[in-house]
Amino acid sequence: MVQVLVHDCDVLVIGGGIVGLSTAYALTRAAPGTRVTVLEKEQAPARHQTGRNSGVIHSGIYYRPGSRKARYAVRGAAELVKFCSEYDIAHAVTGKLIVATDRAELPRLHALVQRGRENGIPVRELGAAQIAEYEPAVRGLAAIHVGTTGVCDFVGVTRRLADASGAEIRYGAQVVRIDRRPALGVAVRTADGTVLRARALVNCAGLHCDEVARMAGDDPGIRIVPFRGEYYTLTRPSLVQGLVYPVPDPAFPFLGVHLTRGIDDSVHIGPNAVPALAREGYAWSRLSARDLGGMLTYPGIWALARRHWRYGAAELHRSLSRQAFTRAARRLLPDITPADLTPAAAGVRAQAVLPDGTLVDDFLIREAPRTIHVLNAPSPAATAALPIGREVARRVLGVC
Repeated sequence: MVQVLVHDCDVLVIGGGIVGLSTAYALTRAAPGTRVTVLEKEQAPARHQTGRNSGVIHSGIYYRPGSRKARYAVRGAAELVKFCSEYDIAHAVTGKLIVATDRAELPRLHALVQRGRENGIPVRELGAAQIAEYEPAVRGLAAIHVGTTGVCDFVGVTRRLADASGAEIRYGAQVVRIDRRPALGVAVRTADGTVLRARALVNCAGLHCDEVARMAGDDPGIRIVPFRGEYYTLTRPSLVQGLVYPVPDPAFPFLGVHLTRGIDDSVHIGPNAVPALAREGYAWSRLSARDLGGMLTYPGIWALARRHWRYGAAELHRSLSRQAFTRAARRLLPDITPADLTPAAAGVRAQAVLPDGTLVDDFLIREAPRTIHVLNAPSPAATAALPIGREVARRVLGVC
């Protein structure tokens, strides 16, 4: 690698998803004149987590008060709606229901009410009869209505961030080597042999962020474990008016099988969450021996499996059986049948796992010499992208 002496730009950002491009956008606004180059291995932005989710603008009700997820989701939701309005990006603030269908869920539902209030989120508690005011086909014992939730076109948001940032965006630019000299800067080589030099580096590589951290010479302290989220499209969309969620299990960062009417008025049901066989394993047929080998040799995977094998087995069963998936959805929507479900595109969640098997619950951002690593930014990162981008920009400007 060539010694870093002349810089091609001030900051290199690896990753062209919504977090990477929000960071580029924040950098050029916080420090006008900053030269930012974004390297994205795909031929367009938002090809992975950003463009393969349910499109929901999350309110922040689920997240521990004071955590980055709570603060940034609440703030980010409001900012995202404003951004979409300003740039004429498709969006709608629809509100959502979180519905308890079993008495054992009622204490957790009440805890969510308290958490929502602590996070500054307006919630309305509903009895069983009141659920029909919002969702006539949904059944439950009780629910809460969260008015600040909505849906939007996250790909459209990401494209607009790219345009508005003024950054140079290089697509088809897969990073294969990083050479960091703390006194001089960072040099990055892409697969086509191009070498780019910068004062600082930001790692927003999502599904590959831990690999990029190691490439830079840093121990991320975590391993990204890909969980595939599988969806179905509801062939009778009139059954669902907006967004309907079950009461989540607080032991997991997944929100359970829910009902989502998107900005195109189609209704998706899902996702379940199963370990993927590749970092970009959007189907069971997508298998990477390298990715799978890396996961199976990681102690955290086995600790996670021992601790939560029953949960994992249930998710796997729903993945392999449409009947089982339908039964899960019927808890909220009793009238649907397997014939009402058509397979839809899946997504993959880049979940950071600690060596002891703990699922990292909050956004994880770490600093190294001339480098910022974003190491855990799954949902609600798309909602929280603008505040995340500002924090990363603040940090990277401090190490330039």
